Amino acid sequence: MSEIGSVETFLSTDGDEAPLAEGVGLSSAEHAAARRKMLDVVNALHLTGVQVDIDLPIIAAIGQQSAGKSSLIEAISGITLPRAGGTCTRSPTECRLSYSKDAWKCIVSLRILTDLDGKALGQPDNIVFGDPIYNKSEVEERVRRAQRAILSPSVPHDAFLANSEGKLPPRELSFSTNAVCLQISGPDVQDLSFCDLPGLIASVGSAGSADDIALVRNLASTCIARPSCLVLLTVACETDFQNQGAHQLAKTYDPEGQRTIGVLTKPDRIPSGEEDGWLRYIRNQSEPLTHGWFSVKQPDSRALSAGITWEEARESERHFFLYTAPWNQLDLEYQNRLGTYKLVERLSDLLSDKIRERLPGIQEELQDLLGTTDAHLEKLPKPPSSDALSEVLHLISTFCKGLSQLLEGAPEKDGLLQSIRPVHEAFHEAIRSTEPDFRPYERQFAERNPGEHKYIYPPFLASEESAPYKPKDNSHAIFIDEVMDRARQAITRELPHHYPFVITQQYIGDFVAQWKKPYETLFREIQRVLIKHIKKFVSDQFSQYPNLMHRVHTIVGEYISSSSDATLDQLQLFLALEKRPKTLSEPYYSDYREKFISHYKSCRPKADQPRETFASKLQSYMDPQSDMSKYMNRVLNGLTDIGLPGMTPNDLAKLLPADPHDTAIDIMAGVRAYFQVAYRRFCDNIANMIDHKLVLGLDRGQALEKALRAGLGIGSPDVHARCKEYIQEPRQIADRREELMKRRERLETARRQLSEAWI
Repeated sequence: MSEIGSVETFLSTDGDEAPLAEGVGLSSAEHAAARRKMLDVVNALHLTGVQVDIDLPIIAAIGQQSAGKSSLIEAISGITLPRAGGTCTRSPTECRLSYSKDAWKCIVSLRILTDLDGKALGQPDNIVFGDPIYNKSEVEERVRRAQRAILSPSVPHDAFLANSEGKLPPRELSFSTNAVCLQISGPDVQDLSFCDLPGLIASVGSAGSADDIALVRNLASTCIARPSCLVLLTVACETDFQNQGAHQLAKTYDPEGQRTIGVLTKPDRIPSGEEDGWLRYIRNQSEPLTHGWFSVKQPDSRALSAGITWEEARESERHFFLYTAPWNQLDLEYQNRLGTYKLVERLSDLLSDKIRERLPGIQEELQDLLGTTDAHLEKLPKPPSSDALSEVLHLISTFCKGLSQLLEGAPEKDGLLQSIRPVHEAFHEAIRSTEPDFRPYERQFAERNPGEHKYIYPPFLASEESAPYKPKDNSHAIFIDEVMDRARQAITRELPHHYPFVITQQYIGDFVAQWKKPYETLFREIQRVLIKHIKKFVSDQFSQYPNLMHRVHTIVGEYISSSSDATLDQLQLFLALEKRPKTLSEPYYSDYREKFISHYKSCRPKADQPRETFASKLQSYMDPQSDMSKYMNRVLNGLTDIGLPGMTPNDLAKLLPADPHDTAIDIMAGVRAYFQVAYRRFCDNIANMIDHKLVLGLDRGQALEKALRAGLGIGSPDVHARCKEYIQEPRQIADRREELMKRRERLETARRQLSEAWI
């Protein structure tokens, strides 16, 4: 039998006491019913595969290649394992022995833990490999073929059952984490479980891979790293202790030696004169361990070739330690650490103690893990519907209803309309700043005394505007003499004192021409804000299905682009209409015109006091103690007495002497009055049209929903295939859900097993 080192796992489940010779195996017959029940519970938990999620008590034997453990496996199981080619140590072999009143039987199965790419499955896939075996001599060949199947994952498993030995497919892997499972039962079989894993190797042959060294080491490390794992450290006496790396591996994960049980194999091969050095381990003097050291002796190759029976092997072992020095000279305390039976008896006790210590916390851990797993599942999107078309239609309908609410606005800080409002305010301010900056005095006076001839805000506008407007500088100022000169230059065939209307049109055209850039900026900003919110909304609604989400993004983007072109056409029309001065709001225009005439005249300097203006005198009228206030009240009272009630101080500007620039004042007042009427109208029209055509247009008449149906091919002959592709969720989400569902299934099965069998 091959003696490549392995990691064995023993879960002994002995029943009532029975003589050892009556059953194959070395399980202690002295376990009480309560102890057996505990072992049964842990054994059942191992069968669920939940050991990948929680820490279950286990005994793992580790050792170097050729450490003599394979013979021990045969002694425990009572069967012969494959010897040719070393295949027995290239994949795990799990054995579960159970007592039965029926005839002896062995069922071989494959325990698949990874897929073809080596990726871990959520839950083991157990595949029965052939019919049940009723003859022990047939087990070795069936196991050999099962191991070949494990090492060739791409080949159908049946091929390894049907073909003869010479026609078996070649091996694809050197080692595998997938396992061959043996379920053995019969009247002469004691309850026991163990696992034979590939042992530690230091090098590989020409046909091997350097990665195999790490793979085998990781198999052992994963097992012994768990706190509830008892480490069975197997050391061959024929090799120098320090050269056997299994010891260092055990110390890595159990540095204090609290979980490690040492076992010396092949004691009959100790070189002469070196016995005392090995006896120091039995006495726990060298490399002391909490649970001490043991020694076992299995049949050598000559005895195996001669067909030694299990009973004969056990008797040979007993005879060796009883009559061979220096083993037979040890104190009784250490004599109890010699022989396979003594070792397994101690391991059974330690494992039972570990199970008794661990069981109370397992139920709580299972419940906590179930809660965590359920929480992770709830965070995942719901699985795709089996009716792809209905799912897509439902998603479109839900999206369009939500979009309608989004476009109408919601009381949110960062809502769509809230994000558009600052853009509207900036647009209004930009249009307002195009006001023609008329100055009712000559340029020469303004240049000589700029402080006395600055811009004066019309006071009657204060009640209409949230903040008084003031030009940033004088760069766009239009002085009264410049208006007058322009009017004279425009005269063609008019009578004296008549001036062409074209002058008014030109000034109006000047400020209207400045409106193109602000409305284009407004449009682009609203389009940007709209696209940003729509993209986020699309992503939120369809994030579960990236294929559908990307397609909807494209369709919505194309629809917004088409709507944008139509909206821009309408905006250009509004600008074109403003280029021809016209208004039906004549009362408002006339009122503004009269007020601006009074304002400009009040700002004109008096002939005898060029630096003093009537407007500046009016400012002191607000002080009831001033002389101006007294004079003004007399004048206003006198006008009332002569039948002119309701006059205001600003109206008195009309009584000022005729100004040679009255024509310019009329033109300035008319242009400025029209600006007040036109700029508000333009701001409202532009903002309303963008909202109507671009924003609300997405939901008008189910236009976008129709575009989505058309763009997604709803109604096409291949609509079902398309929709199935649309709702195909990302692979990582599907894999994550599958992983969590399988984990939940494992945990729930383990919880139920624990509740039924123990709690």
